[in-house]
Amino acid sequence: MIEFRFPFILYIYIPLFLVLLFWIYNSYKKPAFKKISIALRSRLFFNTSMKRVKIKDRFLFLSLFFLIFAASGPQIGVRLAPLDRKGIDLVFAIDVSTSMNSEDVKPSRLEKAKFEISQMIQQLKGDRVAIIVFAGSSHMYLPLTIDYEAARLFLDQIDTNMIPTQGTALSMALETGLSAFTEDDSKFKVLVLVTDGEDHEGKAIDLASKAAKRGMIIHTVGVGTQNGSLIPIIDKQGIRAYKRDSNGKLITSILNEKILNDIASSGNGTYVRFDNKPANFKNITKAIDSMEKRILKSQIFSEYEDRYQSFAIISFALMFIGMMIPTKTKTHMKWKNKFED
Repeated sequence: MIEFRFPFILYIYIPLFLVLLFWIYNSYKKPAFKKISIALRSRLFFNTSMKRVKIKDRFLFLSLFFLIFAASGPQIGVRLAPLDRKGIDLVFAIDVSTSMNSEDVKPSRLEKAKFEISQMIQQLKGDRVAIIVFAGSSHMYLPLTIDYEAARLFLDQIDTNMIPTQGTALSMALETGLSAFTEDDSKFKVLVLVTDGEDHEGKAIDLASKAAKRGMIIHTVGVGTQNGSLIPIIDKQGIRAYKRDSNGKLITSILNEKILNDIASSGNGTYVRFDNKPANFKNITKAIDSMEKRILKSQIFSEYEDRYQSFAIISFALMFIGMMIPTKTKTHMKWKNKFED
């Protein structure tokens, strides 16, 4: 494989190729000076070797050819180079219960959360990221990875139909999130809990406190408004309705900020709200950026190796040889009566 750092320079070969064609054409065409009588020509070029002139020209032409190639920056083959990647382990636990379909945040709570998280992932540099989805149960959706494009692709596919068991089990989400981390140093680990805060179990605060004692940080994100919203339900035929309780009354989902503030406080983290304002994620991003980073993994990567030096050396060598080739002969002619027939 070969790549070029400055491929546009190769376009210089086009006029060079045209010059070469013109040169070849003229070599088969009888030059004007050949029409001169042999006797006169021998007197005019008595001290010049035309054969050496041609060889000299060919060396200089080849020198120019390799010089253009060297200037284009050829990169041939690969080499291995060490890469130290510094960062943290970042896990997003995303609520996919039906209450996340509420539209007090446009276009919906879940879509708003996905958009903001996508923006966060786009700004990561070296951190590993994982995604957990939870409702009445919790599941690892994407293990820790540094492939941010894959993470955003997985994130885009999340919807409220992923988990049939409904509910909002924050404690199960925290347990799954903490299990996603490896057993090494905990101070470089962050969990971001994204939900509307309707905890149906009540153990989340205790789990956050235990995680904080191990050096982990838990941020919480509340998605929704204090006024709340009805929970839309769309069946397979596309018919829209709203969720009702067992008595047939419409259910209004209201953001529970108190429990999310308590979890963040117990987890030494920050609480933010995803509402209809843009760029709500920046407070968490600033907190993550201010954290101490560690070398997560020492990797090696392959890259093309610059090889212009070899072609430049060949070019200069050919140019030097061409310039050193003498064109004069050792023949001496007496110029007495040189124009006599």
